[in-house]
Amino acid sequence: MSEMMLTPLEPILKSPKLPLYARALQSFLDEEHHKRESFYDWLTEDIKAEFINGEVVVQTPATNRHTVASMNLSTLSSTYVELNDLGFVGAETVLIALTRNDYLPDICFFGEAKAARIKPEQVKYPAPDFVAEVLSPGTERVDRGVKFEDYAAHGVGEYWIIDPEKQTVEQYVLRDGGYALLFKIQEGSLTSTAVTGFTIPVTAVFDAKRKNQVLAQMM
Repeated sequence: MSEMMLTPLEPILKSPKLPLYARALQSFLDEEHHKRESFYDWLTEDIKAEFINGEVVVQTPATNRHTVASMNLSTLSSTYVELNDLGFVGAETVLIALTRNDYLPDICFFGEAKAARIKPEQVKYPAPDFVAEVLSPGTERVDRGVKFEDYAAHGVGEYWIIDPEKQTVEQYVLRDGGYALLFKIQEGSLTSTAVTGFTIPVTAVFDAKRKNQVLAQMM
């Protein structure tokens, strides 16, 4: 365990009650594990839900601007990745199972090495190489909070946060175990660090006509 992770725990580690805390923590984690197994049993292809810190979070219907941004980026990235045989792009129904939590990112990308290990019958997926989340009023706190921390902790090399209302894209890359902001832009082009050679104008994420122009250039 790194020193950075141990620092907040120092008062507990030095406490004579440490064994009691450890037992209480293990009991908490055991209970959460049972809840997670029940979540897997309950989950079906027709249900869109995540498991976050012991709670089931059912996703609500998205606004049109959210759907447009998600579909545009999904189409652009999946087309580019398939044309260049770079791996696999998943959207919305790909359940990312991390150490503690399960997420349904709007868009995720697995490079060749990880994609090669994905089985046809696979339901739960490991940490991807790239994730994009499209903000909504109900998800922004999670997208900027626990997901931001969790994706970084599990080595997701690049994270885009897309604001469909302000039409901006924030590009974060993994550095020293945490995310560093490379760009927050509304105009111009953005180049992925995880998807080799993938460069798109930001407006193509929000505008169907611009998306189609970029697709035509790809083809």
